[in-house]
Amino acid sequence: MSYQMPRGTQDILPKDIAKWHRLEELIRQFCYVYNYNEIRTPIFEHTEVFKRGNDSSDMVNKEMYTFQLTNSRTSLTLRPEGTAGVVRSFVEHKMYGDAELPAKLYYLGPQFRHERPQKGRQRIFHQFGVEVIGAKNPLLDVEVIALGWSFVNALGLKDMKVLLNTLGDDASRDAYRAALKAHFADAIDDMCADCKRRYEQNPLRILDCKIDAEKEIMKTAPHMKDYLNEESKAYFAKVCEGLEALGIPYEIDDRLVRGLDYYTHTVFEVVSVNQEMGSQSTVFAGGRYDGLVSYFGGPEGMSGIGWAMGLERLILACEAEGIVLSEEEGLDAYVLCLDESASVAALQITTMLRAAGYRCERDYLGRSFKAQFKSVERRHAKYAILVGEKEVQSGVLTIKRTADRMQFEGAIDELVEVMDRLMEEEEGAHHHE
Repeated sequence: MSYQMPRGTQDILPKDIAKWHRLEELIRQFCYVYNYNEIRTPIFEHTEVFKRGNDSSDMVNKEMYTFQLTNSRTSLTLRPEGTAGVVRSFVEHKMYGDAELPAKLYYLGPQFRHERPQKGRQRIFHQFGVEVIGAKNPLLDVEVIALGWSFVNALGLKDMKVLLNTLGDDASRDAYRAALKAHFADAIDDMCADCKRRYEQNPLRILDCKIDAEKEIMKTAPHMKDYLNEESKAYFAKVCEGLEALGIPYEIDDRLVRGLDYYTHTVFEVVSVNQEMGSQSTVFAGGRYDGLVSYFGGPEGMSGIGWAMGLERLILACEAEGIVLSEEEGLDAYVLCLDESASVAALQITTMLRAAGYRCERDYLGRSFKAQFKSVERRHAKYAILVGEKEVQSGVLTIKRTADRMQFEGAIDELVEVMDRLMEEEEGAHHHE
């Protein structure tokens, strides 16, 4: 038996975790200033939360991890995306009754999809997503896109562009569906199995097909913009106007339909144009949804909009552009234990420094002074604190500053004050440089 992580999963090792912390910290800061509040929903939900009606998406039809509870008819599914669980929670807890709508929410956590693993696409992946539920206003669509766009800009990402489209309202979409069915009617028998299924369920999704993408019938398919009613056109024009007002560059891509069936009106993808990203270039994407709240038993006509951003994908985009997300952080102090008899005192000193907020470490392997000093260098400790039998008896410690090898002395019971003073002096020196 070889014990290895399952295919399509990854271990995020301590050497990489600082990148994740940096992203998560920035996410929380951005959501705080935009006044979006965090929501945490269960990692698995009842299958019906995701498998709604006659859904044509690949995610629902091919990629969900679903399991039956023992001795029960209950079917549960590991969440493949964040929106459905958030909307279910919004309705279940009657958040639509809040006087301050819309509810502005964000989530952060793992999602699960059974698909072919490749660079930037894992079976367990992590998403940062936002959902704004309870108001329908084209400028809210703009705000939601602006949050994500500002976030990727703050990371320093430059090779990015916004792709934008509208799927219109129900009436526009019904007219477009009918036009697509008529267009593909004679050719559908020669198309792939997925296209045949989509033809019956949701012909818009045929435009997403990678297998038949180059066929002439695809290239001559009717365009959504020709089937939009005046109301849908006006809504989309206001979204475009808002993006322009905020200086967010966008391209209209009228073949963009997104992979989930619940979208209406605005849909968008923010993609990296960096060559190294390959086919997995979408960094975040989403759209407006008009029917989900009522589907889960909430008020009719209550709309929402949201997007999700893959953190693994975001890290790849940063690496492709040479952006370093985190520098390795060193220790404030390393406590060197010079004799076995001083071991307890070394632990007390380490604990005292930690209680004062200093990041420090000590040796537990009984190594020589020389070997311990190597750790001071490897861990980039600013100070080495020497503790031996002599120091314990005299109550005075030797403190070595690693940058210039200067030595200081300090009483054990005044060590925190001594460290505070040394650190302040160092800060002052940096400011004068």
